[in-house]
Order: sequence, then structure tokens, then C-alpha cells
Amino acid sequence: MAEQNFVDYVKICCRSGRGGAGSAHFRRDRLTAKGGPDGGNGGRGGHIILRGNAQLWTLLPLKYRKHIKAGSGENGGSSMKTGEDGDDIILEVPLGTIAKDAETSEQVAEIMEDGEEIILVAGGRGGLGNENFKSSTNQSPRYAQPGEEGAEEWKILELKVLADVGLVGFPNAGKSTLLSSISAAKPKIGAYPFTTLVPNLGIVEYRDNRSFIMADIPGIIEDAHLGKGLGIRFLRHIERNAVLLFLVPADSDSIREQYTILLNELEKYNPELMDKPRILGISKSDLIDEELKEMLMADIPTELPHHFFSSVSQDGVQALKDIIWKAINSET
Repeated sequence: MAEQNFVDYVKICCRSGRGGAGSAHFRRDRLTAKGGPDGGNGGRGGHIILRGNAQLWTLLPLKYRKHIKAGSGENGGSSMKTGEDGDDIILEVPLGTIAKDAETSEQVAEIMEDGEEIILVAGGRGGLGNENFKSSTNQSPRYAQPGEEGAEEWKILELKVLADVGLVGFPNAGKSTLLSSISAAKPKIGAYPFTTLVPNLGIVEYRDNRSFIMADIPGIIEDAHLGKGLGIRFLRHIERNAVLLFLVPADSDSIREQYTILLNELEKYNPELMDKPRILGISKSDLIDEELKEMLMADIPTELPHHFFSSVSQDGVQALKDIIWKAINSET
């Protein structure tokens, strides 16, 4: 993913179409001088619709499209002809997109499947023609309903990346290196903090032609939930991951301490993340020998699966994939 092309947040003004007015027409032809009411209904105004598209991975097409306006419905006609509906506007979005009301922050829609459609802002209803109002006591109604006004609402669209496993770790923990070594993804890799500025997705091949999706998000630092570092901008992407893979380098001062800090940041951001299966991967194990590994075991939390591996030498990577696969499928 190109950093400048990845957009996971947009705010747009949506204006649905106005409904067409009903007709107050009376039937007239060469054989009928004073016919009854035959005014048709107005067409409904156009909707603003969200549609899921599995081929999209960013909200970039909507970044510079701030005002979305649907078409108005046409007025009803004679002979009980209903006016045409206004043109709908369909906004194609990546899977994992949620829509919120900009004023209340209330979630109003969520797109999870390819081709799924949800009306974001409904168009105004068309007015009823005078034919609908005739009765035994009012056989010649000379009125019809006007069309209903469309709605104008500001909406926020947020993308939460969909992946089977999400990588969680401090900057330079080796997340991007792992993703690039086991998938075709080519995230930016560097020996400095915050090399990764946008989420990266990769399809990881597993045994017997099976696969799973791994997501690498920008590194977390202490107090990220308060806005430090890259803040909570990308923490929401973790919410959609089935399994969380915590990465702590083998040469860290304290594996347990780093894991605890990461876990606390996730809990403070969203306590529900604590219910997700967790795995601890100790990266860069090529920097230590077997004796040091044994010594580090006392510093590793025992309440979750853990494994030493090296993305550079590939030592332990297949075993790590086995642990991930087991965790993913125990969840489904």
C-alpha cells in the first residue's frame, strides 16, 4: 500500500433527493369532459447508498468528494402515472467500513460483505396524487401531496482493516519484517521508529494451500491511547482482527514489561480487545543463543502461547504459523 493512497477516515456531506409532488389532475379526453381524479404519485428522492467492494482497500476515492447529492424524484402525471424515482448515489467502500453520524458519533451502518448495500441517507418520499384521496364524500379532490424534502447530513466513514491476525508491538519490533518474509506484502522497513505509517495487509500461505490474512499496523508506544506517537488513529484496526500477535524483540530489556505495556494500551483503548486470543512472538531470536533463550524464559508471561522466531533466518517461523493457524481456527 502506498502511504499517500491509504485513507481510512473521511467526513462527507450527504444530501438525499427530494420526493416528487403528487399530481392533482382530472381525466379529460374527447369523450370525457369532466372525468374523475387521475393524478399519479410523485417518485421518491434518490438515496445515498453504501456498497461493499472487496477489491477496495482505502477510502481515497471519497477523500476529495466532500458533497454527495442524489437526484430528486419526478412529479406524478396524469392517468395515474407515477413519477420516476430520483437517481441514487452509490458509494463503493472497502469491507470493514463503518459510518457514523458526525454530530452524535452514533454508528449508523457497517459494511462487512462484498456487494452488501445499506442506505446511508434515505431520499424523500414522493407525494400522493389526488386519485388517492377520492372517497364517497369527496369524489373530486383538487389537492395532492407535495414531495417530502430530502435530508442533508454529515457522515463520518471509518475503515477498520479486516484481517485474521493483527501484529501488535512497539516501533522496530520486527512486525514489517515478519510480514514481508511470510507474504507478498512489501511494507517499508527501516532501522528507525515509525517506519510503518499506514496498515499493511498480507496473505500468508499455510499448509495444504490454505492461507490467512495478517495485518501490520504502525507501532504502539506507551500512552498511545492518550494520543502519543501515532495515537489511537490506527488502534481501531486491531478491533477487527480475530487473533492478536504481540511481537517483542528478544534483545529487549524486559519481554514481560513490554508485553504488559502493550496490553495495557489496548485495554485502555477498548477493554473488549482483552477477549481476543493472544500470542506472544519473540522476534529477532537470531541475535541470541540457546543459553540466553533459557534465561529469558523466566521473563516470559506464561498465560499465553509464546514462541521464539527470526524473520531473517526463518528459524521458528513455520512453527509460529502453526500456532497462529490453531488460534484462528479455535476462534471460528
